[in-house]
Amino acid sequence: MMLRLPRVPMRPTALAALAFSISVAVATAREVAPRPAPAELTSKLEALAKAHKGKVAIALKHLRTGESFALDADVPMSTASLIKFPVMIEVYRQAAAGKVDLGSTVTLRQEDKVPGSGVLTDHFSAGATFPLVDAVHLMIVYSDNTATNLALDAIGIGSTAATMEKMGFPETKIHSKVYRRDTSVFMDRSKKFGLGSTTAADMVKLLELLDAGKLVDEKSSAAMRKHMLACDDKDKFPRFLPPGTKVAFKTGSVDDARTCAGIIETRGGPVALCVLTDENEDQSWKPDNAGNLLCARAAKEVYDFFSARAEESPESK
Repeated sequence: MMLRLPRVPMRPTALAALAFSISVAVATAREVAPRPAPAELTSKLEALAKAHKGKVAIALKHLRTGESFALDADVPMSTASLIKFPVMIEVYRQAAAGKVDLGSTVTLRQEDKVPGSGVLTDHFSAGATFPLVDAVHLMIVYSDNTATNLALDAIGIGSTAATMEKMGFPETKIHSKVYRRDTSVFMDRSKKFGLGSTTAADMVKLLELLDAGKLVDEKSSAAMRKHMLACDDKDKFPRFLPPGTKVAFKTGSVDDARTCAGIIETRGGPVALCVLTDENEDQSWKPDNAGNLLCARAAKEVYDFFSARAEESPESK
């Protein structure tokens, strides 16, 4: 049984592998010097965070002007499925280095199936085969837990954390397979944070590298961004945005945490935004969960501010 999904072709070459360098990627990103975001926007974001019943961290950066805001942005927080974004980065890094082949076939086994989000466990039979790149697509678009574990089988559980640390993001780690705490390579962090951990600042920096085409290389960055543009979680960033707004993002949800990070295309230019929540009082699984609403309202404030300013002053784009 073959699972066929829209694919982003990737043909790794020796040149691409040689060109990839983590340190160079960080150093040569399209750096825009940060400067404080206007108080009109930051006061609204601070008010949203203060009203939330739970822990909150927020970071944003306008990727053309450098306007930035941070609220507890360097505090390690639980990611839930948001950590699948760095996992995708590691898959593409290994593909560029020739360690894995995005077109190689993976086979779904009955013992691979885990509960939670996604389509593989409930809708596909053991024995289904599909390319690794399609497992990545399922992992990002539908947050498929089983697909995530298949990707981790291909790259190794500890490789994502190792790469993030080399890039300067030591707090960004996936600790184990999804729903497989017994596979944890960071047991203490698993007990504290669950599946993964990061900071809001780390997420925004990774998004900045993605926008600059420096996550692995330009072709890989474009492919990863395409996966994220198809993310189907409509309860967080896209919720209150105008129809058709482009948002390249990934989210996470567990009982007491809701997370979201992505690039929002405002009329005033692209903005990288990350909202992390944890220890939330509202642990419901309804669309109006307080964590979902905080993510959605923060995205709306960011979109509205930069879009309105662009209409008033087109040169600010």
